[in-house]
Amino acid sequence: MLGHEAAPTTDGPAGRDEVFQVEGHGIDPIPDAERHGGAKDLFWLWFGSNLTFTYVINGALAVSFGLSFWQATAVVVLGGLSFFAISAAGLSGVRTGTATLVISRAAFGVRGNWPAGLLNWVVSIGYTIVNTVVGTLALEAFLADLGWSGGHLPRALALAVTLALTFVVALWGHATVQWAERWMAYALAAGFAALLAFVLPGADTSAPAAAPGASGWSLALVVMLAGPFSYVPMPADYTRYLPRTTSLKALTWSGGLGGLVSSVALGIAGVAAATQADLTDAVAGTEGLLPGWFQPLFLALVLGGSVTNSIITLYSSSLNLQVLGIPWSRARAILISAAVTAAGSLGALFLVDFTTSLLSFLSLLIIVFAPWGGVFLADMVLRRCRYDSAALHAGEHGAYWYRAGWHPAGIAALLAGMLFSALTCDSELWTGPLVAPLGGADLSLLGAVVAAAVHVLLARRTVRPAEAA
Repeated sequence: MLGHEAAPTTDGPAGRDEVFQVEGHGIDPIPDAERHGGAKDLFWLWFGSNLTFTYVINGALAVSFGLSFWQATAVVVLGGLSFFAISAAGLSGVRTGTATLVISRAAFGVRGNWPAGLLNWVVSIGYTIVNTVVGTLALEAFLADLGWSGGHLPRALALAVTLALTFVVALWGHATVQWAERWMAYALAAGFAALLAFVLPGADTSAPAAAPGASGWSLALVVMLAGPFSYVPMPADYTRYLPRTTSLKALTWSGGLGGLVSSVALGIAGVAAATQADLTDAVAGTEGLLPGWFQPLFLALVLGGSVTNSIITLYSSSLNLQVLGIPWSRARAILISAAVTAAGSLGALFLVDFTTSLLSFLSLLIIVFAPWGGVFLADMVLRRCRYDSAALHAGEHGAYWYRAGWHPAGIAALLAGMLFSALTCDSELWTGPLVAPLGGADLSLLGAVVAAAVHVLLARRTVRPAEAA
């Protein structure tokens, strides 16, 4: 299957990208005649999908690492600015009409792309689980307010409802995802603006008793950037339907601004809340800062935000499975991702401590995503975002087969970046041997820079932009 890729399976007749209709395309290139929409659609996609309570938790974690209100806010803003790079990477989808993890075959080779693709699928499912658990806990708390608490049944029901809301939209596909993100964003934006208005006035903006060390700063940066970095394998998934005339400037500003506004607003809300209350249980701790009449609406916001974020990660995971060679349509492949998400959510809710698991998960994400993103983005720049679209799907008969399906430059760069990230990572599950000599600083983010530099050094003489179609 890796030697000669079969024609990608579709779900229905060509051209079907309509709301509440199962999308007809998977990773097969979108023909020009079926392209539609505009760059402004990306604002609502990235704005709506990042109106998630996870950013409130991230802001609270920054304070728990010893940062003051203003220091943590600065880190939140830096994390939000990274969405401009994520959005710019969507130009590859406009140029090729296919998914990001198909395009990355150019950087790693058809076979070399497979291991990273598998890891990306695992981590995307992990993020879907994180958001599903947050939404489930919020809905469970709402049921408790109604008088139904105790035992596992309320939590199990809350999980089932959260999974169903996510799965149905992702199953329908691209057009329905875009539609849902826009309309849910309207309601969520108003609600989270009210949340910010309630928690911000009471924030403690004084400096902490002791200045945060290098460890506190680096851990906060890792947590803030882990979310945006996790989107690196996704932007083309949502730009592949846009007309080829869509400009890089329009893409970058629309999508980047959407992700920036929502992630920064919610991150600051988390920072403000953490200076006033114990957010070990982030949902309950934040709820305690709100007036009684707003608390049910707050729980609905948490649920809605978790669903909007899970929708895009679950949708992209189905395209990812097609890239890995699953011989199913996108709509059928999503059943695998949904089943694994359900199983993982059950474990997170009933078997392990959620807060500890979340922190460990976010801390380790960067070991994979930073170097992978560094190689992919560097390769995109080297090619000036021009690819041989047919060769991306041609297997051993295409230009991206390289040496037995592996691109030595891309693989070497990825391994170099991952090694650097692993050596300098400080997390609950793994502490690299260079962390102590560096004074406790976590420099795993720089794995992206290392990987990008190695790739440019090794590939600059062999990688050339493909001729424009």
